Amino acid sequence: MPCFDPAVLEPNPELRARMLAVLQAALDAVDPYVAVRNVLESDDTTLQLAGRAYALADFANIYVVGAGKAGAPMAQAVADVLGERITGGQVVVKTGHSQTATNARPSSLVIREAAHPIPDAAGLAAGREILEIAQQAGPQDLIIALLSGGGSALLVAPATGITLDDLQQMTDALLASGASINEINCLRKHCSAVKGGQLARAAHTATLVTLALSDVIGSPLDVIASGPTVPDASTWQDAWTIVSRYGLQDKLPPAIAERLQAGLDGHLPDTPKADDPVFAESRTLVIADNRIAALAAQTRAKNIGYNALLLTTFLEGEAAQIGKAAVALGKEVLEYGAPIAAPACLILGGETTVTLGENPGAGGRNQELTLSAALGLQEWPSITVVSLATDGTDGPTNSAGGMVDSGTVARGKAANLDAETHLRAHNAFPYLQATHDLLVTGPTQTNVNDLVFVFIEPNPA
Repeated sequence: MPCFDPAVLEPNPELRARMLAVLQAALDAVDPYVAVRNVLESDDTTLQLAGRAYALADFANIYVVGAGKAGAPMAQAVADVLGERITGGQVVVKTGHSQTATNARPSSLVIREAAHPIPDAAGLAAGREILEIAQQAGPQDLIIALLSGGGSALLVAPATGITLDDLQQMTDALLASGASINEINCLRKHCSAVKGGQLARAAHTATLVTLALSDVIGSPLDVIASGPTVPDASTWQDAWTIVSRYGLQDKLPPAIAERLQAGLDGHLPDTPKADDPVFAESRTLVIADNRIAALAAQTRAKNIGYNALLLTTFLEGEAAQIGKAAVALGKEVLEYGAPIAAPACLILGGETTVTLGENPGAGGRNQELTLSAALGLQEWPSITVVSLATDGTDGPTNSAGGMVDSGTVARGKAANLDAETHLRAHNAFPYLQATHDLLVTGPTQTNVNDLVFVFIEPNPA
């Protein structure tokens, strides 16, 4: 896993280095290459995969498909085990996430880069090839599907009558609306030929095993990468309810609105449900998630002297409001020693949202959370609030989040920047960059949601 850019150490090098060690432990615990190798091994005759033994002689072909930001190291792990036994494959990852530091892959296993979070033509080409692999696989074939966060945007195969441009407009409207990732994925599934169990439908005659790195709260299988290989619990009614909830009726392309309405009226079949026979030869295993990362951070924090407590891995809500709540938690520790005494490390996992106005600035939900927290920390020098995107990319920036303390606002003023103005404009990136409070890792090759840390040092005697 990549280390953190040392620029963030400048405000308090010794203290911040200790905190970064806790964050690094979280990332190391969800290394996707290691997670796959933990559930996949093979000898000359037998493949041990996701807790089950398969006779290699039973398979004429082994295909590898996948989508997500962690796809390259996951595919590398499969390639290192199976090598030339892989007949073919296609895995699509976010642009800049295809590099790994391990062995060469067989030429039959292609890694393609595509755009995220707005889908592009490269994602469309990859989606079509993955769908073709699934459709051509037969009863004597094995498909190993590798899914991780970002897969929803990267695996692109529009339903009949919908164009790439339609999907781009829909995604843009949903991201700006404040809808949760579960809600966004519900609409994606109902406008796709592969999401929501439909890849399993295409591959129903083959043996299908999915290994998933979860980036969604609670790890519901039908939400991870929009659940292309598992039954879909959402319905046309759910999709239309989301459209109504966020007032998107006039913001969606006509083809999308017409498809959703046709499904609602019963003119189109819904995504496959749990009783569909297409899942008879399909299995799915979550191999890493937010809780694994949070627990590893908790262990590391304890080992270096913090009283550490994992509060939740179900964190949701507006990022700016969660930032205020994080400060309140720190104050509670300092004033009352609750829920644990300082030195303390409180850990929360999940995914916040940002409802954007017109002409937003540069930043992401983790940066916005920490900038909001900074405004509440000015008189509390013993508290540091950190918010980390485990994939290393927070919004459309090269930042992984932020690390703020009582000096953040003062450092901003010294640079002629106003924290409240930048927060209102959703423009946290340049502010945190100027105050040396920006977390930068580069692509981490993993993706298990976000982690929020509240570090509390004892008040000086």
